[in-house]
Amino acid sequence: MEKKKIVILEPLGVPQERLLEMMREKLGDRVELIACADRAEDVPALIERSRDADAVVLSNFPYRREVIEHCPSLKLICVAFTGVDHVDLAYCRERGITVCNCAGYSTAAVADLVFGLLIGLYRRIAACDLAVRSGGTKNGLVGPELEGKRFGVVGTGAIGSRVAAIANAFGCEVYAYSRTRKELPGVCYVDLDTLFSTCDVVSLHLPQTEQTKGMVDARLIGLMKPEAVLINTARGPIVDSAALADALKAGRIAGAGVDVFEMEPPVPQDHPLFGAPNLLATPHVAFATHESMVKRAAIVAENIRAWLDGAPQNLV
Repeated sequence: MEKKKIVILEPLGVPQERLLEMMREKLGDRVELIACADRAEDVPALIERSRDADAVVLSNFPYRREVIEHCPSLKLICVAFTGVDHVDLAYCRERGITVCNCAGYSTAAVADLVFGLLIGLYRRIAACDLAVRSGGTKNGLVGPELEGKRFGVVGTGAIGSRVAAIANAFGCEVYAYSRTRKELPGVCYVDLDTLFSTCDVVSLHLPQTEQTKGMVDARLIGLMKPEAVLINTARGPIVDSAALADALKAGRIAGAGVDVFEMEPPVPQDHPLFGAPNLLATPHVAFATHESMVKRAAIVAENIRAWLDGAPQNLV
């Protein structure tokens, strides 16, 4: 049987030898495996790397028709990520190309960072670090605690559900909004306006779609309490950054923890949020831990094996 050519278009956060070893263990000698040593996002480079592939693996850079149409053998795009809005799904359907993702690999990692950002904001950890290094004290740096706070989770997929469970463990009253409701212990579902207007913390866990793009706009942000905090580890375009910056500058909300922006880092220095106070920002790192990268590579290998066996999984 002719070997399928599998091209991993970028490093996946696992040492290259370990990655190849994981792939060989799962796929055996059924494939010709090529793992690129660097990440290239420009169209000519992606065409060159993908041209003869039967399957490609990529994470979160754009992979559009202008590349795919030059790849006549391509039958599988394995997205080593949860979101797939950066892949031209319509053209893939037109071509009959299977697209799968790695949902679940970063559930623990993202939930961890939600509370890292939140506690960082609540307890003013960055300012405390600066104060103690410069001979200061806790004066002006005393913040609230999580116990007893109303914690709102927008989107109760795997990550949102885990965040809700952790919030419960902190002793929060947990409220949620989702198009699909689950039976989650200690979680009360409410409408979106009620969640934004009554919760002390609002944590976003939605995919980016046409319906969710710009969903958290000036109106919704305007409903939030002055002591409320917004956490976004989902997708940047879900939130109107200018409206959020305005609310922070005016003191209409207490703070925001943001891991995602309208673009992948590096984020331009003139981004509106960087001029706002009480912002704790991270460079789209929520999904990335040592453990999550290994989990992701294992799912990629299993996705390819399932496709080779004629039973593709994690389809989108």
